[in-house]
Parts: sequence; structure tokens; C-alpha cells
Amino acid sequence: MIKRLIWSAIIFALLITICLLPREHPQISHHQRFTKIAQSGNPLLPWQGPWACVLDNKHKVLWEVKTDNETIHDGYWTYSWFDGQHGKSNFGDCYFEPNRCDTDDLIRHTNKQGLCGQHNWRLPSAEELNSLVQDPSSPSQPFIANDYFLHIKRGDYWSSEHNITLPSQYRHHGKGATAINFHFGKPGILPYRNAAFVMLVADIPTANTHPQLSRRATIKQHQ
Repeated sequence: MIKRLIWSAIIFALLITICLLPREHPQISHHQRFTKIAQSGNPLLPWQGPWACVLDNKHKVLWEVKTDNETIHDGYWTYSWFDGQHGKSNFGDCYFEPNRCDTDDLIRHTNKQGLCGQHNWRLPSAEELNSLVQDPSSPSQPFIANDYFLHIKRGDYWSSEHNITLPSQYRHHGKGATAINFHFGKPGILPYRNAAFVMLVADIPTANTHPQLSRRATIKQHQ
């Protein structure tokens, strides 16, 4: 009985010692291209979160990260293409505008918010958006690095490329804009009135005024 109690005490002490040992961070390698950025503008390590933006170290731009919390960045919201003069206003669906949504609404709200310290958010070019296309991690996932770009849908995402003659099936709508489809990983031309998804981009570092999001800091973090 005494021996059993002694062994129980020894095992209990060993368990406590193991629990109190310092734990190392998981050995996750840095991504060759992307860095997570917090809402504050601080770069994060690959295993850290939450993050509100992704820095593209290859093209020196900052990407908006979508959410599922019904804020202006919710990945379920859709938008018609409109730049204030061209396109079709208020043909998308969201909860943050009284008269439905268009791309100009999201840009205006995001710049007012100063997402990740930036006030120069815009629609990406078709080339910028297409550069994110990659083979999915599984057949059910979109054609994008979904461990960095959360809540991306398998659908069309607007680019800034517009005033383009539409394909024959949409010809009666006149002109349209280019969208990248992350279900097939291919571009297409859609009518301005179509309700498509949006992921905004901001130029870094030339237009950057946020002291925490500097090229030097993120390069040091990325090495």
C-alpha cells in the first residue's frame, strides 16, 4: 500500500513537471510570398492570429482578408461594379448599406475605416487578382492560398479592368468588367450589374503612411 502511494506521488510529480515545462512555438516555416498583418498594421508570425490583411511580398501590395462576422469585410457580401461614374450602382447584397451594395461602397467604407492603417484601398487589377490563383488544397476549396486568404468563395471576384465589350450572351448589357473566378481559377467578363464578390488591395510601401507596416519590418519578419 505504501509503495503504491509512493509511486502515485512520483507519477503525479512527473506530470506536474511536464505541464510546467516551457512549450516551444510550432515549427511552421515562413511563407515565401505572404505575411499575415494584424488590424494594427503589425506583421504576425505564420501561426499567429487574428489577421485582417495579407502582405504580398512579391508584388508589394496589401490584400484585404474577408470575415464571416457581418462587418463590411464579410466574405458573403456581393457587389455590382461601380466606380462612382461608370458601371451599375446598388445591385449587390450586404447589410451595411441602405440601398444595397456596389464596389464603390466597399472602397469608401474600408478607406474610412483605415483597414490595417491604410487609406488607399482599391479594386485590384485583373493581373494582380489573377496572381493569387493557385491549385486548391482540396477539391472543395477555392483556387487560392486559403490558409492566408480566409472566407474566399468559389465564385467571381471583381477587378478594376472595365469598359470591355461583353461576350455574346451578355451583349445586350453593353460593357462590363473583368472578374477572376476562384472556382475555376480563370478570368471572365461580366455585366456591371452582376452581383460578384470583392477583395480589395492597397499599394505598399510607396503609399504607406502607417509606421508599423513598413517594408523593413515585414522583410525582417519574413526572413
